[in-house]
Formats: sequence, structure tokens, C-alpha cells
Amino acid sequence: MIKVLTIDDEPKNLRILKELLKTYCPQVDHIGEASNITEAAILIHQFQPDLVLLDIEMPHGNAFDFLDRIMPVDFEIIFVTAFDSYTLKAFKYSALDYLLKPVNIDELKAAIAKAQNRVDRKYFNLQLNNLLKNLKSSEIQLQKIAVQSSAGGVEFFAINDIIYCEANGPYTYIFLVNGRKIISVRNIKEYEEMLPDSLFFRSHHSFLINLNKIKKYHKGRGGEVEMENGVRIEIAIRRRDEFFKKINL
Repeated sequence: MIKVLTIDDEPKNLRILKELLKTYCPQVDHIGEASNITEAAILIHQFQPDLVLLDIEMPHGNAFDFLDRIMPVDFEIIFVTAFDSYTLKAFKYSALDYLLKPVNIDELKAAIAKAQNRVDRKYFNLQLNNLLKNLKSSEIQLQKIAVQSSAGGVEFFAINDIIYCEANGPYTYIFLVNGRKIISVRNIKEYEEMLPDSLFFRSHHSFLINLNKIKKYHKGRGGEVEMENGVRIEIAIRRRDEFFKKINL
């Protein structure tokens, strides 16, 4: 069993979450609930939860202000939010879980199961700290992304340090400006959806390129781009016109 605390300023939301956990998540021991960050701090200290379901917008300060004050934390967090896509990308960059309101039962069950399986919390505070820093940064290319590698670790680096991503089945090879190649457990479609389309372009079904890292364009049927590291990557014919628009060619 994992000890779970729910935090939300709306009594109705707390009631719904409690019922969903009781009905669909038998591995959960719901140990308490709080309607503001003052109550939350007291209950966290009192009950030492394994997992907190945390609403973002609350009276007297939001969840990020609250976490900034109490870090480091020794529990998992699933954010519950109605925030916009920009903020949701910040969660994805940091490899942290969130649930959209109204909470979907299948998504709740999946998030709880993942939290239960994360026995090693070695990287959690790094991920949380990365999230808080990203939310304060207005320049998307300077934000950092958390990449879960096939070796089992999590690495953090600036988005603009990525030269390109290459698909390899369910994995993605990420090539960085320092010459490193990281094998990520996410597929390339996930990175295409996650990384900003103002900066990254799916040039081919196997490649996602950083437009800032193109050194030269070589003519051809669709053409090729030569990246900063000297690698030449094909532009699919069907993507050529969109690519030209992206680079104002």
C-alpha cells in the first residue's frame, strides 16, 4: 500500500478524488486531504505520505510557491491541473506526472501505478527543481529537459543543446552539441509533441532537427540539411515546402 494525500481547494474535487482512489486504486491508502497549502504542510509533516495529488491553483499561493518553500521533498507528486499547454510542456520537460481536470479514471490509474513503481526517488528533487526553474524562464530554448535514458538514469540539458533526434523503434537517439549521444526510452513522436515546433522540425519520419543547428541546405528531390556536427539529414519530399516556410527560404 502507498500512503496518499490529496490537496485541492475545492471540496467537490477532494470528494471526487477520494472516491476515485477508493474505487479504482486498491493499492492506495488515502490518509488525508487538505484545502490549502497551510493545511497541506501540516499533514505532510504529520503523515509522511508516499504520494501527494496536488492541485496547482490554491488560495494564498500556488503549488509551485509551496514546493519551492518545502524542498527537498521525500514523496512523489502528481499534479492535478487545468493549466494551458505551455505549462503542461514544462511538466513533460521535467518528466513529471500530471492529471487534467476533470480527472480521467484510466489516466489516474496509470499515474498511480507509475508512482507506485518509482521506488528509487533519487532523481525526483532534480526533476522538481528543473520544473520550477523552467516555469520561471521565459526563453524556451534555455529551458532544460529531463531525459530518461535506456541505462535507467535521468539527464538534464538545455533544449537548444539538442542538434537532432533520430528514431530507433521505441527509442530515440538524441545527439547533443557536446558530441554525446543519449538513448532515450521515449519514442520520437513524443519528442515531436513535446519540443517547441518553433525550434524543432520533423524533417523525415526518422528525424527531428533543431532548426538553429542547421549549417547548410543541399539541393535534391527534398534536399538535405547539414547539421552543425557535420551529419547530413534528408528532408522528405512531402515536408520540403513546410521546411522552406520554416526557414524563410
